[in-house]
Amino acid sequence: MSSNQVIDLLKKAYNDEMETVMNYQALSIVLDGIHAEEIKESLQQDVQEELGHAEQLGQRLKQLDSSPPGSEEFVAHQDTLQPPADTTDVTSVIDGVLDAEEDAINTYRELVDAAEAANDPVSEDLAVTLLADEEAHRTEFRGFKKEYKGN
Repeated sequence: MSSNQVIDLLKKAYNDEMETVMNYQALSIVLDGIHAEEIKESLQQDVQEELGHAEQLGQRLKQLDSSPPGSEEFVAHQDTLQPPADTTDVTSVIDGVLDAEEDAINTYRELVDAAEAANDPVSEDLAVTLLADEEAHRTEFRGFKKEYKGN
């Protein structure tokens, strides 16, 4: 794989992280009900972490003589992570988060492979670190799914 593929994946990951920040922020505001409080708190914490991921990806792009994409290059795709019509529908939010985390995990795995093939250990290390964070988020929300299954 080439360094261009690494840059493309870094940009995709950056866009995904920024979209996740927007959606987690919106969800942490709109969810209602006692069952939603723990989810809202987790999403609020994750907003800062995902924003940090975007910052790291953007810095890496700059180091590779590229730049993070601006809003004109942004294309939203997190359909399942949109605020639900029923603002007490915690289960649909959990499912949307799990979809977003799976997408991020897949992107970071691709980036690990691409960076290794391009002999770019710095991008590879960044991808491994961010992959671990996303896997931790997925584990947390899998737990929420088990807990909220009966609600």
